[in-house]
Amino acid sequence: MRGVTTRTMTVFTLALLCWAGTSGADTLVIRGGTVHPVAGEPFVGNVVVEDGVVSAVGPDATAPNARTIDAAGKHVYPGMFDALSQLGLLEVGAVAATDDQAEMGTYNPHLQATTAIHPASEVIPVTRANGITHTVVAPQSDGDGVIAGRAALVNLDGWTVEEMAIDPAIALVVSWPAIQTRRFDFATFSIKETPFNEAKENAEKKQGELGDWIEAARHYSQAVDSGNGRAEKDLKLDALSQFLEGRAPVIVLANNKRDIEGAVEFAEEEGLKIILGGARDAWKVKEMLAEKEIPVILGLTQSLPREQDDPHDRPFRNPAELVEAGVKIAFSSGAGGGFGPGGPHNSRTTPYEAGHAIPYGLSEEDALKALTLWPAEILGVADRLGTIEPGKAANLIVTDGSPLDITTRIEHLIIAGREVSTSNKHRALYERYRSR
Repeated sequence: MRGVTTRTMTVFTLALLCWAGTSGADTLVIRGGTVHPVAGEPFVGNVVVEDGVVSAVGPDATAPNARTIDAAGKHVYPGMFDALSQLGLLEVGAVAATDDQAEMGTYNPHLQATTAIHPASEVIPVTRANGITHTVVAPQSDGDGVIAGRAALVNLDGWTVEEMAIDPAIALVVSWPAIQTRRFDFATFSIKETPFNEAKENAEKKQGELGDWIEAARHYSQAVDSGNGRAEKDLKLDALSQFLEGRAPVIVLANNKRDIEGAVEFAEEEGLKIILGGARDAWKVKEMLAEKEIPVILGLTQSLPREQDDPHDRPFRNPAELVEAGVKIAFSSGAGGGFGPGGPHNSRTTPYEAGHAIPYGLSEEDALKALTLWPAEILGVADRLGTIEPGKAANLIVTDGSPLDITTRIEHLIIAGREVSTSNKHRALYERYRSR
């Protein structure tokens, strides 16, 4: 830079570093709002945030020398959780250079979503302006892929992926090999038909290969644990072995009844800690899922019915019926279903997916839990996220109403204890063209 001395630049850099180191560490008191802790009944009071976590909650909670947010007449909720998304992996679907949702190859357990997340994505500020403060970013399978890779739990704020990451490998993502008799062929831009017997044979072959991979990973882990030094380093088997014996969850994407039952049976045989993803037909096997305590990360509720004979509101009723049966659920933008732009661009509407299920039997309390506490419990991070309690991460939103209502405004957004701007590209474009 012309005209700027090395000394000036050094002072400026040090000032920035000092600001960055302290801006997120300020003590904050959210005062006088109706606090919805999720872990208990709402009350009017204060929430104290120190060092990135909630340090005190109550009618008289306070802290000296704290910056205050006046929440009188407003509501304080935990930040909402998109339980499965592709945020940061896709910017513009028609521009291949901005699409890092999937990699080539059928079995990629070693791949991590964190290596492809783009922290400066314009989709992230749009999403968090609707109250989503954290998400599981999951890779997708490319074409006929089965093991997509490892999903990451991240906050939706940070200059780098390292700043955003809460858990860089929270779950393995598997697309259950399904019987597909019809698929879109991009080469001919037409629907390709496959005979049922051939499609069934292809699915069973991949299911067998998936079992072979798990068995190989099990032997590899045993060889490494023996300490004899004979096992050569294998990145794929090493990564896959971390999810064996229920040590970490495996999100298995399956939609129809046959595939759900097959995936659950496979997981039991292999000793996997399964989380069902997508689960369009989960209502058909809800008693089995409840009995086996298998949680479900739902696809988009605002979807069309799959079968011609299904009633129009079949997808709308799925969440309530699962909860009533005793199945723990979470809402997500990236587990399939729905219509519209799809992918991470749907993440901002995740609260409304939950809200849309309320008129079809889901209570508002359970809808809120399925966006906060339940996904945290499903993914094993309820000790850190999901409620407003001392010791939990300070991911909070201050609103003028229920966050499940499309008319509600998010007035303050706190992620990891730091207040984050709700400015985003959607709002900027709205303001720009409104003034014409």
